[in-house]
Amino acid sequence: MAARPGLLFLRLGASIALLLALSALLPSSDAYDPLDPGGNITIKWDVMEWNPDGYTAAVSLYNYQQYRHIQLPGWKLSWVWQKKEIIWKMFGGQTTEQGDCSKFKAEIPHCCKRDPEVVDLLPGAPYGTQFANCCKGGVLNSWAQDSANAVASFQVVVGQAGTSNKTVKVPRSFTLRAPGPGYTCGPAKVVSPTKFISPDGRRSTQAHATWNVTCTYSQFVARRSPTCCVSLSSFYNDTIVNCPTCSCGCQNNNSKPGSCVEGNSPYLASVVNGKSASSLEPLVECTSHMCPIRVHWHVKVNYKDYWRVKITVTNFNYRMNYSQWNLVAQHPNFDNLTTIFSFNYKPLSPYGTINDTAMLWGIKYYNDMLVTAGPDGNVQSELLFRKEPGAFTFQKGWAFPRRVYFNGDNCVMPPPDAYPWLPNASPRLSASLTLTLVTVGTAMAFLLVHA
Repeated sequence: MAARPGLLFLRLGASIALLLALSALLPSSDAYDPLDPGGNITIKWDVMEWNPDGYTAAVSLYNYQQYRHIQLPGWKLSWVWQKKEIIWKMFGGQTTEQGDCSKFKAEIPHCCKRDPEVVDLLPGAPYGTQFANCCKGGVLNSWAQDSANAVASFQVVVGQAGTSNKTVKVPRSFTLRAPGPGYTCGPAKVVSPTKFISPDGRRSTQAHATWNVTCTYSQFVARRSPTCCVSLSSFYNDTIVNCPTCSCGCQNNNSKPGSCVEGNSPYLASVVNGKSASSLEPLVECTSHMCPIRVHWHVKVNYKDYWRVKITVTNFNYRMNYSQWNLVAQHPNFDNLTTIFSFNYKPLSPYGTINDTAMLWGIKYYNDMLVTAGPDGNVQSELLFRKEPGAFTFQKGWAFPRRVYFNGDNCVMPPPDAYPWLPNASPRLSASLTLTLVTVGTAMAFLLVHA
C-alpha cells in the first residue's frame, strides 16, 4: 500500500530537521574567535604606477590579530593571475619558483608562473633587494604584542597586464600559509585607493588602485588535533589535575612509529636530528596528553587581601623553539591584577568594558624564547591578584581560568568536575553521597511495594 503524500512530506521534514540538528552538533570550522572577534590578516595590494606593459605594486600584509602571530619558517603568499601576467622584478620578497620563461630572449622575468608563491627575504638581504617592512624571514608579530613588526611588505613589477584601472585584472584565489594551513582568504575587493602622507605631513599622494584581501584563521583548518593543554593544582588540595588523556591525540609508537620519544631514551639525539628534523610536524615527548605545550595553573598562596597564582608553560616538542610566544588567559579577577613577575602583560577587552582577559608574553632577551623540550624547555611567572569583595572564592573551582590560549590556539581544559576543590566541598563526595541516597531510596521503595 502506497504511503500518503502528507505522511511522506512529514517524514521528509523530520529527516531534514534531524540532519540540521546533527550538523549543529558537529565541530565548527569557522574562523570566529570570541576573544579576538575582529582578528584577521589583511593583504593590501596598492598599484603605485603604470608601466609600458603593466604596473608596479606594493603588497603589504597587516596582522590585525591580537595574539596570533607567524613565526619561523614564516609566511607564504600565493595567488592566481587572471590573464597572462608575469613578474619582471621583486623587491623585499621572492617567488619560490621561476617557472617556464623560455620564450623571453632579452630580459628574463623573475617569475612566469600563473600561480606564483612569494616568501619574505631573510634578514641581512642585500640593500638593493630590500623594501620597507621586509626581510624578517616571514616572521609577522601579533598586533597587541608588537604592532611595529606586525606588517610585512614587498614590491612587485607586473608585466603583460593592464595599464589602466579599466584593463587591469585583480588576482584571484589568494592563499596564505603560515607556513602550513589554517588561513582562509576571501576574494580580492576593490576599495578606495590608499593615501600616503609625506614625512612633513603637508602633502598626500594616493595609489592608482587598491585591492584588499582578508584572511581569517581557523584552528580546525590548521590541524586536526589541539596543540596545548592545561593542568591545575592548588595549595588547598593535594590533587594535581593533569591534562586530559589524549588531549592532543592518542598517538603512540605502536600504531604510528616516531610520533613521540621517551625523554630518557638513549636514541633521543639521533631521533631529533634524523631525516625528519626539518619537518613541521611536532616530535613530542611521550606523555598521557601528547601535547607539544602544557600550561600549568597553580593557586599558590592565599593572603588576607590578595591571592597568588604560578603559571608554568612547558615545551614537550623536540623540534620547535617558540619565539615570541604568548599566552592568553580568561579569569574574572584579571580586573584586579596588581603585580606580574617575569612576563609582559596587556589586558584584552573583547567584550568592551569587561576586563577578564589577559595576554602574557616573555621579556625580550630573558624569556621570550621557549626552547625545545628538555631541562630548559619551560618559562614561568607568578601573578598577584587583589581579592574582590563579594566575588572572590575558592569554592567550585572559581580560582582557575575559564579559557587558555597558547600562540592563538585554544588549549584543552580539564573537565570542571575534576578541578581541585576545597576539602569540604568535593563534587566527588557530593556525587557519591547522592548515589548512596538514591540507592537506599530505591531499595526501600522496592521493599515497601513487595511487602
